Amino acid sequence: MLKGLNPLLSPDVLYALCAMGHGDEVVIVDAHYPADVAARGSVYGKLLRMDGVAVPEAVRAVLSVLILDTFVDHPAERMEVDGKPDEIPVVQREVQVELDRVAGGPQMLSAIPRQVFYERAKKAYCIIITGESRGWGCFIFRKGVDLA
Repeated sequence: MLKGLNPLLSPDVLYALCAMGHGDEVVIVDAHYPADVAARGSVYGKLLRMDGVAVPEAVRAVLSVLILDTFVDHPAERMEVDGKPDEIPVVQREVQVELDRVAGGPQMLSAIPRQVFYERAKKAYCIIITGESRGWGCFIFRKGVDLA
C-alpha cells in the first residue's frame, strides 16, 4: 500500500498517468461514452476503468497526481452540449469546482464540440471510463511538467 494516494487510483491508472509525458492527454468520460472502441486507438491501447465512480470524484483523484500543462491556454476541456455550446451541465460545473480547487483559483474549462472530442479522444494517451450516469461528463486533461 502507498501513502497519500487517492484510493480510486488503481495500479493500471497510476501506471498510465506516470507513463504519460508532457503534453500527453488523459480523457475521463461518463458511462455513456463509446470508450472501449476509442481506447483501442489511444496510445495506451486499452480502456482504464473507474467503475462506480462519478466523474467529479475521478477527476479529483486524477488531478491529485497529474500536473496540468501551463504551456497551453486550455489544459482542461469539456465536451460541448450539442447545439448549446454555452450550456454547462451540472456534472461539468462540479468538475469545474475540482479543477479550480487543484489550480488554486479559477481555471478555464474550455468547450470542444462532441465530434471533435471523439476524434481527440482516439489520439489521447489514455481513456478512463467512470460509472457516471449523467450525460456530458466527458473531459480531456493535458499533462504538464513540474518546473519547481
